[in-house]
Amino acid sequence: MLLKLVIIALLLFIVFNLFRAGFIMLRNDPEQKQMSRFLGRRVFYSVLVLLILLLAMALGWITPNPRPY
Repeated sequence: MLLKLVIIALLLFIVFNLFRAGFIMLRNDPEQKQMSRFLGRRVFYSVLVLLILLLAMALGWITPNPRPY
């Protein structure tokens, strides 16, 4: 259960960083370094979520759904 909460929190943080970068992009601010920092964080946390999911599946902490057919 804790693993699922951590994954959900990371996904919400990813969406939050995506919107922050979008607002900076729309603001047309010359401080574009902040936008790339937020997008970079989003990519880093996306990779982290994928690695956590793969590790949890390999260790048997979570099981994928069976085939639907």
